Amino acid sequence: MEESQYVTVSALTKYLSAKFDRDPHLGKVYLTGEISNLGNRRSRHLYFSIKDPEEKAVIRAAMFSYASRLKFEPEEGMKIQAVGRVQIYEPAGSYSIILEQMTPAGVGDLFLALQQLKDKLAKEGLFTTPKRAIPPLPKRIAVITSPTGAVVEDVAKTVERRLPQAQVVLLPAVVQGDGAVPSLLKQLDRVDQLGFDTAIIGRGGGSIEDLWAFNDEALVRKVAALKTPIIASVGHETDNTLVDLVADQRAATPTAAAELATPITKQNLIDRVLELSSRLNLAGQKLIQQKQQDLKYVIDRPIMKQPDRLYAAYQQEVDSLEKRLVQAFSRKTDQAKYQKQALTERLANQQSQLLRPYKERLSLAAAKLDLVSPLKILSSGYSIVKDPEGRVVKSKNDLATGQHVSLTFADGQRQAEILGEEHD
Repeated sequence: MEESQYVTVSALTKYLSAKFDRDPHLGKVYLTGEISNLGNRRSRHLYFSIKDPEEKAVIRAAMFSYASRLKFEPEEGMKIQAVGRVQIYEPAGSYSIILEQMTPAGVGDLFLALQQLKDKLAKEGLFTTPKRAIPPLPKRIAVITSPTGAVVEDVAKTVERRLPQAQVVLLPAVVQGDGAVPSLLKQLDRVDQLGFDTAIIGRGGGSIEDLWAFNDEALVRKVAALKTPIIASVGHETDNTLVDLVADQRAATPTAAAELATPITKQNLIDRVLELSSRLNLAGQKLIQQKQQDLKYVIDRPIMKQPDRLYAAYQQEVDSLEKRLVQAFSRKTDQAKYQKQALTERLANQQSQLLRPYKERLSLAAAKLDLVSPLKILSSGYSIVKDPEGRVVKSKNDLATGQHVSLTFADGQRQAEILGEEHD
């Protein structure tokens, strides 16, 4: 064979790659098999192998930006149906299939995704956490739903019939399509912020695709973490979403949701008031009858007919105590008088004894003083001469002729004038 008939490996690989690209059977391949050698799912791209159930053949597979393409989590050994194109990797001379679509074989991808998320949340215990109690008499009820649906109208009519004083507030939200989850999340935040007593979230029935927003993981976790008690009414009675499982109550219809939100109705309150009023009247009548019997028993007692018997014994005791008190007071008075008289006598005796020496000394001093008393001297015929200034005149030389003087006698005073000097 001529040398020109030989080709290089690169040329052969390029030829086969071009052949695959041009072949209509290889440009878009519909493949079924089991997932094997599943790579790291934290990456943006997914790499794995697809094998026959009998493991007779294996092909490498890749799906780029798989998170936005798949609504379920691929698992090892899962049987799938995939659509893609065959591609040859020229440097290694290997081939693989680049996937555009992939669904679980025999099971819808939405249903599988729902089941996988449900299992995940169940393992976390999200469905078994204690439920919040629905307030028996709510003042404000939030309704998160589409403003154009019949849900809010049904809820408002039912609440008006059952508990007119409760206010129903619509928090409008998108309930289907790509904008549903952000819209619902926004209104759930407002429920806690605005301080509602109870919330109702829901929409009418539909397919699993229509209800898919209520299976969103972020929405389910938000409902579970809500502080306000919430009632879910999504779809019809046979429809079940993950929001139904984490809500505090699940209602088959909007009307049923409104009934759950108003456990106690206006008629319940009226009936309760009437019942309590009747019980209060009966209790009052029984109490009055009992008190009347008690009063009759007291009135019929002998002591009530002869009340003086009640205190006769006490009166005698009072008289006896009064007599004893008077006697005791008399004895105390006599004793006090006797003690006073004795003390007075003792005081007088002691006072006399204490004063006797002083009296004797006073008498002696008075006698001595009397001996030198000017009055006594004057009574003997003497007098005291004082000049006009009141000075005692001791010498005749102290007086001048014509001078007025004062003469003091034992029994009084007289005025005199000096006429002159007298010579013996």
